[in-house]
Amino acid sequence: MSKKTWIIGGAVVVAIAAATIYGRTLTNAKTKPANSAEGQEVRTIKVAYSQAHAPYNFTNDKGEPDGYEASVLKAVDEKLKDYQFDYTGTSDEELLIGLESGKYDIGTKAAWYTEERAKKFILPKEAIGASIIGFTVRKEDAEKYKSIDDFAKDKGKLVPISPQNAQWAVIEDYNSKHKSNPIDLVASESFKVSDAYAWVLEGRYDAYFDVKLSYARAVTAEDGPYHQYADQLTWFPYKGILTYPLIHRSQENQDFAEAYDQALKELKEDGTLAKLSEKYFGEDVFSYADK
Repeated sequence: MSKKTWIIGGAVVVAIAAATIYGRTLTNAKTKPANSAEGQEVRTIKVAYSQAHAPYNFTNDKGEPDGYEASVLKAVDEKLKDYQFDYTGTSDEELLIGLESGKYDIGTKAAWYTEERAKKFILPKEAIGASIIGFTVRKEDAEKYKSIDDFAKDKGKLVPISPQNAQWAVIEDYNSKHKSNPIDLVASESFKVSDAYAWVLEGRYDAYFDVKLSYARAVTAEDGPYHQYADQLTWFPYKGILTYPLIHRSQENQDFAEAYDQALKELKEDGTLAKLSEKYFGEDVFSYADK
Protein backbone atom coordinates (compact mmCIF):
# COMPACT_ATOMS: atom_id res chain seq x y z
CA MET A 1 0.00 0.00 0.00
CA SER A 2 1.38 3.40 -0.96
CA LYS A 3 2.16 6.15 1.48
CA LYS A 4 -0.56 8.22 -0.12
CA THR A 5 -3.10 5.49 0.50
CA TRP A 6 -2.03 5.29 4.15
CA ILE A 7 -2.45 9.05 4.53
CA ILE A 8 -5.90 9.03 2.92
CA GLY A 9 -6.99 6.00 4.96
CA GLY A 10 -5.75 7.58 8.18
CA ALA A 11 -7.62 10.75 7.42
CA VAL A 12 -10.83 8.82 6.86
CA VAL A 13 -10.44 6.98 10.19
CA VAL A 14 -9.85 10.27 12.03
CA ALA A 15 -12.87 11.81 10.32
CA ILE A 16 -15.09 8.86 11.25
CA ALA A 17 -13.88 8.95 14.85
CA ALA A 18 -14.48 12.68 15.06
CA ALA A 19 -17.94 12.28 13.58
CA THR A 20 -18.77 9.51 16.05
CA ILE A 21 -17.68 11.62 19.04
CA TYR A 22 -19.62 14.60 17.72
CA GLY A 23 -22.69 12.44 17.18
CA ARG A 24 -22.49 11.11 20.72
CA THR A 25 -22.18 14.67 22.02
CA LEU A 26 -25.33 15.67 20.14
CA THR A 27 -27.16 12.62 21.43
CA ASN A 28 -26.18 13.39 25.00
CA ALA A 29 -27.20 17.01 24.54
CA LYS A 30 -30.64 15.88 23.32
CA THR A 31 -31.24 13.29 26.05
CA LYS A 32 -29.75 15.20 28.95
CA PRO A 33 -32.46 17.12 30.82
CA ALA A 34 -32.41 20.84 30.13
CA ASN A 35 -32.22 21.63 33.84
CA SER A 36 -29.30 19.31 34.62
CA ALA A 37 -26.12 20.78 36.03
CA GLU A 38 -22.98 20.48 33.90
CA GLY A 39 -20.99 17.46 34.95
CA GLN A 40 -23.58 16.36 37.52
CA GLU A 41 -25.39 13.03 37.39
CA VAL A 42 -29.11 13.63 37.19
CA ARG A 43 -31.13 11.47 39.58
CA THR A 44 -34.63 10.38 38.62
CA ILE A 45 -37.19 10.89 41.37
CA LYS A 46 -40.16 8.52 41.12
CA VAL A 47 -43.29 10.51 41.95
CA ALA A 48 -46.65 8.95 42.84
CA TYR A 49 -49.74 11.15 42.85
CA SER A 50 -53.15 10.05 44.07
CA GLN A 51 -55.85 10.54 41.45
CA ALA A 52 -58.59 10.55 44.11
CA HIS A 53 -58.12 14.16 45.20
CA ALA A 54 -58.86 16.47 42.27
CA PRO A 55 -58.07 19.33 41.94
CA TYR A 56 -55.07 18.59 44.18
CA ASN A 57 -53.96 15.84 41.79
CA PHE A 58 -55.47 14.12 38.79
CA THR A 59 -54.62 12.81 35.32
CA ASN A 60 -55.87 15.14 32.60
CA ASP A 61 -57.36 14.32 29.18
CA LYS A 62 -53.87 14.11 27.69
CA GLY A 63 -52.87 11.43 30.19
CA GLU A 64 -50.57 13.87 32.02
CA PRO A 65 -50.29 14.57 35.76
CA ASP A 66 -52.28 17.68 36.61
CA GLY A 67 -53.73 19.53 39.57
CA TYR A 68 -52.39 21.92 42.16
CA GLU A 69 -49.85 19.68 43.92
CA ALA A 70 -48.68 18.01 40.72
CA SER A 71 -48.12 21.45 39.19
CA VAL A 72 -46.14 22.57 42.23
CA LEU A 73 -43.91 19.49 41.91
CA LYS A 74 -43.37 20.29 38.23
CA ALA A 75 -42.24 23.77 39.25
CA VAL A 76 -39.91 22.24 41.86
CA ASP A 77 -38.49 19.93 39.18
CA GLU A 78 -37.67 22.95 37.03
CA LYS A 79 -35.62 24.41 39.86
CA LEU A 80 -33.72 21.26 40.83
CA LYS A 81 -30.93 20.81 38.29
CA ASP A 82 -29.70 17.54 39.74
CA TYR A 83 -33.09 15.83 39.61
CA GLN A 84 -35.76 14.92 37.11
CA PHE A 85 -39.24 13.70 38.09
CA ASP A 86 -41.05 10.67 36.68
CA TYR A 87 -44.79 10.63 37.51
CA THR A 88 -47.18 7.74 38.14
CA GLY A 89 -50.89 8.16 38.88
CA THR A 90 -52.06 5.89 41.71
CA SER A 91 -54.71 5.25 44.31
CA ASP A 92 -54.19 6.34 47.94
CA GLU A 93 -53.47 2.76 48.99
CA GLU A 94 -50.98 2.06 46.19
CA LEU A 95 -49.22 5.36 46.89
CA LEU A 96 -48.65 4.54 50.56
CA ILE A 97 -47.60 0.93 49.91
CA GLY A 98 -45.25 2.07 47.14
CA LEU A 99 -43.67 4.72 49.34
CA GLU A 100 -43.06 2.34 52.21
CA SER A 101 -41.46 -0.25 49.93
CA GLY A 102 -39.31 2.31 48.11
CA LYS A 103 -41.06 1.85 44.77
CA TYR A 104 -41.68 5.60 44.82
CA ASP A 105 -39.47 8.34 46.23
CA ILE A 106 -42.19 10.90 46.84
CA GLY A 107 -45.96 10.79 46.94
CA THR A 108 -48.57 13.52 47.01
CA LYS A 109 -52.18 13.12 48.19
CA ALA A 110 -53.16 16.34 49.98
CA ALA A 111 -51.76 14.77 53.16
CA TRP A 112 -51.87 16.54 56.52
CA TYR A 113 -49.10 16.23 59.09
CA THR A 114 -49.56 13.43 61.63
CA GLU A 115 -47.06 11.93 64.04
CA GLU A 116 -47.57 8.52 62.45
CA ARG A 117 -46.72 9.87 58.99
CA ALA A 118 -43.70 11.72 60.36
CA LYS A 119 -42.36 8.43 61.76
CA LYS A 120 -42.94 6.44 58.57
CA PHE A 121 -41.86 9.00 56.00
CA ILE A 122 -39.74 12.10 55.56
CA LEU A 123 -42.03 15.11 55.74
CA PRO A 124 -40.48 18.25 54.26
CA LYS A 125 -40.32 21.40 56.36
CA GLU A 126 -42.07 23.43 53.66
CA ALA A 127 -45.79 22.73 53.10
CA ILE A 128 -46.89 22.19 49.51
CA GLY A 129 -50.41 23.54 50.08
CA ALA A 130 -53.33 23.71 52.49
CA SER A 131 -56.69 22.06 52.95
CA ILE A 132 -59.45 24.34 54.21
CA ILE A 133 -61.56 22.69 56.90
CA GLY A 134 -64.67 23.88 58.66
CA PHE A 135 -68.15 22.93 59.83
CA THR A 136 -71.21 21.73 57.98
CA VAL A 137 -74.27 22.87 59.94
CA ARG A 138 -78.00 23.24 59.41
CA LYS A 139 -78.95 26.42 57.55
CA GLU A 140 -81.32 27.31 60.35
CA ASP A 141 -78.26 27.52 62.62
CA ALA A 142 -76.21 29.70 60.26
CA GLU A 143 -76.59 32.79 62.44
CA LYS A 144 -75.88 30.90 65.65
CA TYR A 145 -72.70 29.23 64.37
CA LYS A 146 -70.43 31.58 62.44
CA SER A 147 -67.13 30.39 63.90
CA ILE A 148 -65.62 27.48 65.78
CA ASP A 149 -65.70 29.61 68.95
CA ASP A 150 -69.46 30.07 68.57
CA PHE A 151 -69.88 26.34 68.22
CA ALA A 152 -67.70 25.56 71.23
CA LYS A 153 -69.35 28.15 73.53
CA ASP A 154 -72.81 26.85 72.60
CA LYS A 155 -71.68 23.28 73.46
CA GLY A 156 -72.61 22.12 69.97
CA LYS A 157 -72.53 18.37 69.34
CA LEU A 158 -69.96 17.32 66.74
CA VAL A 159 -70.27 14.21 64.58
CA PRO A 160 -67.79 11.65 66.04
CA ILE A 161 -64.31 11.49 64.50
CA SER A 162 -61.95 8.54 64.27
CA PRO A 163 -58.85 9.10 66.45
CA GLN A 164 -56.77 7.90 63.48
CA ASN A 165 -58.17 10.73 61.36
CA ALA A 166 -56.01 13.86 61.18
CA GLN A 167 -59.18 15.88 61.91
CA TRP A 168 -59.16 14.49 65.44
CA ALA A 169 -55.79 16.13 66.10
CA VAL A 170 -57.11 19.48 64.82
CA ILE A 171 -59.96 19.51 67.35
CA GLU A 172 -57.62 18.28 70.08
CA ASP A 173 -55.31 21.18 69.33
CA TYR A 174 -58.21 23.64 69.52
CA ASN A 175 -59.33 22.19 72.85
CA SER A 176 -55.83 22.45 74.31
CA LYS A 177 -55.90 26.19 73.58
CA HIS A 178 -59.50 26.74 74.74
CA LYS A 179 -59.79 24.72 77.94
CA SER A 180 -62.65 26.82 79.28
CA ASN A 181 -64.85 25.99 76.26
CA PRO A 182 -63.64 22.75 74.64
CA ILE A 183 -65.55 20.91 71.93
CA ASP A 184 -66.81 17.51 73.05
CA LEU A 185 -64.70 15.11 71.01
CA VAL A 186 -66.30 11.68 70.57
CA ALA A 187 -64.37 8.80 69.00
CA SER A 188 -65.82 6.78 66.16
CA GLU A 189 -64.29 4.04 64.02
CA SER A 190 -65.96 4.87 60.73
CA PHE A 191 -69.21 5.98 59.12
CA LYS A 192 -70.58 6.98 55.74
CA VAL A 193 -70.39 10.65 54.78
CA SER A 194 -74.07 10.48 53.87
CA ASP A 195 -74.80 9.42 57.46
CA ALA A 196 -72.94 12.46 58.80
CA TYR A 197 -75.01 14.87 56.71
CA ALA A 198 -78.24 13.06 57.64
CA TRP A 199 -77.36 13.07 61.36
CA VAL A 200 -76.87 16.85 61.26
CA LEU A 201 -80.17 17.37 59.47
CA GLU A 202 -81.99 15.10 61.94
CA GLY A 203 -80.58 17.08 64.87
CA ARG A 204 -78.67 14.10 66.21
CA TYR A 205 -75.54 16.26 65.90
CA ASP A 206 -75.09 19.97 65.29
CA ALA A 207 -72.11 19.91 62.94
CA TYR A 208 -69.89 17.73 60.81
CA PHE A 209 -66.18 18.68 60.67
CA ASP A 210 -65.78 18.80 56.91
CA VAL A 211 -63.20 19.82 54.29
CA LYS A 212 -64.41 22.72 52.14
CA LEU A 213 -63.59 20.98 48.88
CA SER A 214 -65.41 17.82 49.96
CA TYR A 215 -68.51 19.79 50.92
CA ALA A 216 -68.45 21.68 47.64
CA ARG A 217 -68.18 18.51 45.57
CA ALA A 218 -70.68 16.51 47.61
CA VAL A 219 -73.35 19.09 48.47
CA THR A 220 -72.93 22.36 46.58
CA ALA A 221 -72.24 20.89 43.13
CA GLU A 222 -75.40 20.15 41.17
CA ASP A 223 -74.08 16.69 40.32
CA GLY A 224 -72.92 16.07 43.89
CA PRO A 225 -74.14 12.85 45.53
CA TYR A 226 -75.75 14.81 48.40
CA HIS A 227 -76.93 17.86 46.48
CA GLN A 228 -80.44 17.18 47.76
CA TYR A 229 -79.26 18.63 51.08
CA ALA A 230 -77.97 21.88 49.55
CA ASP A 231 -80.96 23.96 50.65
CA GLN A 232 -80.83 22.57 54.19
CA LEU A 233 -77.11 22.69 54.97
CA THR A 234 -74.39 25.34 54.95
CA TRP A 235 -70.66 25.40 55.68
CA PHE A 236 -68.29 27.86 57.37
CA PRO A 237 -64.46 27.75 57.53
CA TYR A 238 -62.24 27.18 60.53
CA LYS A 239 -58.67 27.16 59.19
CA GLY A 240 -56.31 25.91 56.52
CA ILE A 241 -54.47 22.72 57.42
CA LEU A 242 -51.08 22.56 55.74
CA THR A 243 -50.45 19.64 53.39
CA TYR A 244 -47.17 17.90 52.64
CA PRO A 245 -45.81 15.36 50.18
CA LEU A 246 -44.58 12.12 51.74
CA ILE A 247 -41.01 11.02 50.98
CA HIS A 248 -39.60 7.48 51.27
CA ARG A 249 -37.19 7.40 54.20
CA SER A 250 -33.58 6.99 53.00
CA GLN A 251 -30.36 9.01 53.20
CA GLU A 252 -30.36 10.06 49.56
CA ASN A 253 -33.99 11.08 49.87
CA GLN A 254 -33.05 13.15 52.93
CA ASP A 255 -30.71 15.09 50.66
CA PHE A 256 -33.52 15.40 48.12
CA ALA A 257 -35.94 16.64 50.81
CA GLU A 258 -33.54 19.45 51.67
CA ALA A 259 -33.30 20.45 48.01
CA TYR A 260 -37.10 20.28 47.75
CA ASP A 261 -37.49 22.57 50.77
CA GLN A 262 -35.21 25.21 49.28
CA ALA A 263 -36.98 25.12 45.91
CA LEU A 264 -40.45 25.29 47.49
CA LYS A 265 -39.44 28.18 49.70
CA GLU A 266 -38.39 30.11 46.59
CA LEU A 267 -41.64 29.24 44.80
CA LYS A 268 -43.63 30.52 47.77
CA GLU A 269 -41.65 33.74 47.94
CA ASP A 270 -41.94 34.48 44.22
CA GLY A 271 -45.74 34.00 44.27
CA THR A 272 -45.87 30.78 42.25
CA LEU A 273 -47.76 28.84 44.93
CA ALA A 274 -50.38 31.57 45.31
CA LYS A 275 -50.90 31.72 41.52
CA LEU A 276 -51.30 27.95 41.23
CA SER A 277 -53.71 27.97 44.17
CA GLU A 278 -55.83 30.64 42.49
CA LYS A 279 -55.79 28.59 39.28
CA TYR A 280 -56.95 25.32 40.81
CA PHE A 281 -58.97 26.44 43.88
CA GLY A 282 -60.08 29.94 42.96
CA GLU A 283 -58.39 31.37 46.07
CA ASP A 284 -55.11 31.40 47.96
CA VAL A 285 -55.47 28.46 50.37
CA PHE A 286 -52.44 29.64 52.34
CA SER A 287 -54.42 32.68 53.48
CA TYR A 288 -56.45 30.36 55.76
CA ALA A 289 -53.40 28.71 57.32
CA ASP A 290 -51.73 29.73 60.56
CA LYS A 291 -48.79 32.06 59.91
